[in-house]
Amino acid sequence: MSAIPTEGSAAPDFTLPRDGGGTISLKDFRGKILVLYFYPKDDTSGCTTEAIGFSEKIEDFAEAGATIVGVSKDSAQKHDKFKAKHALKVILAADEELEAIKAYGVWVEKSMYGRKYMGIERATFLIDAEGKIAKIWRKVRVKGHVDAVLAEVKSLGK
Repeated sequence: MSAIPTEGSAAPDFTLPRDGGGTISLKDFRGKILVLYFYPKDDTSGCTTEAIGFSEKIEDFAEAGATIVGVSKDSAQKHDKFKAKHALKVILAADEELEAIKAYGVWVEKSMYGRKYMGIERATFLIDAEGKIAKIWRKVRVKGHVDAVLAEVKSLGK
């Protein structure tokens, strides 16, 4: 198990199946800014709100030179349904084997109603054009998060 990435470190490489078929890899974004966000599950309230928030601002992110990719352990087929149901514009990657999820250190012990279980911590990684992690948000609260990420993306471009 490699070390959990930190700000300034190289972003862990990944290649994952994506919505609409095919795969997506970190190397596809060399020379570009990538907003890589991890979320627990398609079509749950917080995850839907977050995906819609990023989708609503996708043009602003594109203007600032950034692409947005959401990752969960749901299948690519589930992602397709999730995107269609909510008219999402973000790319969704399927990490059913937990490779990227574990590499980015977001597979964590969670607790609900006193029951402990393993799950995905809602987190966002801002990866610069050189493939380094410029900023990390962990234990993300959805409200206001998209605007905070966009502000950080815009500051990278300057």
